[in-house]
Amino acid sequence: MSAETSAAVPGQFTRRRLQFRAWRGRRPFWAGLYVMLGGFPIMYFPYAHIKFGQLTVAMATTAGAGSLIIGVLLVVLGLTLWFQQHVRVFAGVAAILLALVSLPVSNFGGFIIGFLLSLFGGAMAVAWSPDKSAGRAAAPADDDGAPEDGGAGTAHGAQESNDLSGTIPANGANGRHSAG
Repeated sequence: MSAETSAAVPGQFTRRRLQFRAWRGRRPFWAGLYVMLGGFPIMYFPYAHIKFGQLTVAMATTAGAGSLIIGVLLVVLGLTLWFQQHVRVFAGVAAILLALVSLPVSNFGGFIIGFLLSLFGGAMAVAWSPDKSAGRAAAPADDDGAPEDGGAGTAHGAQESNDLSGTIPANGANGRHSAG
């Protein structure tokens, strides 16, 4: 490294890693990952033939198609949590219900592994909430830490985000909607 080389310029790997970190922070990433990982053992074990030396253990059940459907749905719900994070509550509740259904249907929910991963991921999805400060630019603060605008037009200094109803006084509607 020479004296002229700037250490502040990030490489492509660092830039991609930071982009992935920002992408991951705006969605329930870990919840989606756990739900997807829970779907794989649920759909795999009913079709698996595990060998222990000369002994082959076939774990096929009569509900193999049900296990496959549950596993595929869990994988799709995990992807939905990644790419459509606004339906996180629905996807989380659906993942929890599918995990519970997998207990009697598919070898105790993929030998409890898939059940626990899907249950935990679904609970994380329901509990996740988007960061309110990430979507808007932070207002510069004065010396006491309060925003400079003093919260004009909003109740108690809180900012109204995405209020499309037209009913807040700051919009000038005063509760009346206009046609046209």
